Amino acid sequence: MFIQDPGPEGPAPGTTGRYLVLMREDAIEAGVSALSDVVGASVANAADFDDGAVEGDQLAEAEAVVFDKLAVAVVAVPPEQTQALGTAVAEEDAILAVEPERVVYALQDYSPGNAGLPTTPAEMGSAPRLPVEYLRGYRAAVNHLVDSVLAAGGLPGEVAEQAIVAALDESSVTWGLQVTKAAASRFSGKGIKVAVLDTGLDLGHPDFQGRSITSSSFVSNQAVQDGHGHGTHCIGTSCGPRQPGQLPRYGIAYGAEIFAGKVLSNQGSGADGGILAGINWAITSGCQVISMSLGAPVQPGQGYSSIFEQVTRRALDQGTLIVAAAGNESQRPTHIAPVGHPANCPSMMAVGALDSRFLVAYFSCGGINPQGGQVDIAGPGVQIRSSWPRPRLYNTISGTSMATPHVAGIAALHAEANRNARGRALWTVLIQNARRLALPSRDIGTGLVQAP
Repeated sequence: MFIQDPGPEGPAPGTTGRYLVLMREDAIEAGVSALSDVVGASVANAADFDDGAVEGDQLAEAEAVVFDKLAVAVVAVPPEQTQALGTAVAEEDAILAVEPERVVYALQDYSPGNAGLPTTPAEMGSAPRLPVEYLRGYRAAVNHLVDSVLAAGGLPGEVAEQAIVAALDESSVTWGLQVTKAAASRFSGKGIKVAVLDTGLDLGHPDFQGRSITSSSFVSNQAVQDGHGHGTHCIGTSCGPRQPGQLPRYGIAYGAEIFAGKVLSNQGSGADGGILAGINWAITSGCQVISMSLGAPVQPGQGYSSIFEQVTRRALDQGTLIVAAAGNESQRPTHIAPVGHPANCPSMMAVGALDSRFLVAYFSCGGINPQGGQVDIAGPGVQIRSSWPRPRLYNTISGTSMATPHVAGIAALHAEANRNARGRALWTVLIQNARRLALPSRDIGTGLVQAP
């Protein structure tokens, strides 16, 4: 394998200059020895740290760190030694692949007023005409609704819910929890561990006092305390309280154990190594669900990371489902962007975003790349209210970032309801129970996630 020399101008755009090294699961020791011999790096093992948590400062300072649950290492290699990594892949049976480490981000939040979304009657009147594809989609949804009513000879409960969805009352429960049936579920996620890898959590937020929260930071020189807001919002949707300090209820798995992993800085950025550190920590901690509303854009025709795909498969083998945001780079109807990294890995559950009318959010990425990159399921992702760091406490924002924790929280409910639903079995349960909609699978996978 040829490893590109970063050259005097530094690493390629979107990369850090470090490398990810995939090893055979049954040959980690041999892989570590090869790294030491070929690259000359001293290698730290996550297994030697409490709960497998190689925290941010240690991750930044180490020449190489191997994540034992994943059989992957992150290696800082001097430019003159980059070719040695390629040699290791060619000559060492224990090393399977090498990839540049990418920079990742908290997916941009599309807040009303922030992204041009009209929020008042005056703004609606001055907004551009609705695009033809949008209107066609709306007409298709209405036609489907009418056909369902006629076929049923009346107005069944599910159809009635769809008929009034545009006028949902959020005074007591957010619209996302209503349409996914999470608010009506008898399950709370009790006994289930949910890891949210993001910008951290406001540990002093009043809505989370008394909860079981385990936290760790994988960002150098930054504590778990959320100085951004994105992570607190995502944790709120997936695992927020049943009775928040201020209505409406916004949290799904209110009985779950929360694992808040800070893999993105207070500025909203991070790297693959931090994500891998967080995944390794979550698996070591026994988390059944990992939620990741983060990533980096990919180009049409660009393949997925073979290393992240193997990591996700290994996580599934160990009973952990990873749910990830599809990305927000689309500008529908004129442009549909491909599902981003790492959600484009086939074994990672990629989540698209819907609005309260069951229409695809204009920013939601689609499954347009032929090799991987499909959308697997959809969740509510437009104007989603959830927790926010103090003093604000609550905020309403939009994005596939907001759809993803809906799926993660509901995954925890299904995991509680069915003790055999772990890893791939949990994936199957979520897919089988999704509500089918009259929309392309390219955009929403099998449909809208539904709670048990």
